[in-house]
Amino acid sequence: MGFMVFVIAADSGASSTPVIAVGAVVLALIGLGAGAGLLFVRKPWATGAGLGLMIGWALWSIVSAGYCTGLNPGLYT
Repeated sequence: MGFMVFVIAADSGASSTPVIAVGAVVLALIGLGAGAGLLFVRKPWATGAGLGLMIGWALWSIVSAGYCTGLNPGLYT
């Protein structure tokens, strides 16, 4: 999904900042929101999947310096 955001942003030209911002919010909701939601299910498989989503999103943000998750401020200039 992150790759598709960058493809759409490249096609939109000068107005790519809103596209990247919306993509970053959607990716955060998927990774963190769905992970937190799975924690409330209170089943062993759901807890593992929820923690995996949240930890994976955080690690990917760190490894890619926020570029792949839309957290890098250089994307918005």
